[in-house]
Amino acid sequence: MAAAVIIDIPDTTTGAVTKRLVQLRESNGVITMGRVLTLVVCTLDSSEAEGAIDAANDASREHPCRVVVLARGDRSAETRLDAQIRVGGDAGAAEVIVLRLQGQLVNHESSVVIPFLLPDTPVVAWWPRGAPEFPSKDSVGRLAARRITDATFARDPQATIKKRHGSYAPGDSDLAWSRITYWRALLAAAMDEAPHEPVQSVTVSGLREEPALDMLAGWLARRLDCPVYRKTGDLVVELHRPTVSIAIARPQTGVTATLTRTGEPEQRIALARRETRDCLAEELRRLDADEIYAEALAGIERVTYDHQP
Repeated sequence: MAAAVIIDIPDTTTGAVTKRLVQLRESNGVITMGRVLTLVVCTLDSSEAEGAIDAANDASREHPCRVVVLARGDRSAETRLDAQIRVGGDAGAAEVIVLRLQGQLVNHESSVVIPFLLPDTPVVAWWPRGAPEFPSKDSVGRLAARRITDATFARDPQATIKKRHGSYAPGDSDLAWSRITYWRALLAAAMDEAPHEPVQSVTVSGLREEPALDMLAGWLARRLDCPVYRKTGDLVVELHRPTVSIAIARPQTGVTATLTRTGEPEQRIALARRETRDCLAEELRRLDADEIYAEALAGIERVTYDHQP
């Protein structure tokens, strides 16, 4: 692995940072060839940036990219841009440019990021927290082919994921959707086994503040066209057929789930909660519209809740 190169450029301009990138390519052989996209990470503040960078670096091992991190500072402070360039070492297959914005620059994120977009490659925008209500109308979101949010870390995750349908535009996605990929695969496989009876009702139970379960409930409501109930309690999904019931349960913080089916022995299944880096890598595999995600969002409106937020 190449040694890490970290260059701090305090109180600078976008032009000066771009010039330093060119110098790096010429003197150190650091190049952007092979980068398949530009990932723009919009963070609420500098303290949040490191966790997002770690996830982006891990995802970049599958999707080599330039990562541009916009770390918002104090809008009332003096206007200032502090930059950092990271390549090699723990930057994975990414080329990381951290831009810490102060003052008026916080209100002009797209103008700051445009000089760092790789030519002829798609742009993906990711908001780890604090996503705009309408990502496709955000100044950075308008630059992106894909816009990734994460309702999990919103102030009210359940209310946030319910609003995603109203703000949806092709290219939008949420990491709450990627977190249930394995759950969806298990449930689809379980439903494909005999007896092939229609599902009469479904119950999805778990933490209220886990929007992935709301996404799962919405997906099941659209797929099965039957009553779906979202409850607060232990983590379990139950499908009820006329003669057979199927349930997948897992401790909230566990890594192994139990699948039970009427009249059959229990099955143990590896089903740990997915890390952000894995969900992000999955989202970067496609740049077209995720129609199933959009359908699941619409399906949430058909879910019956045992309480109202």
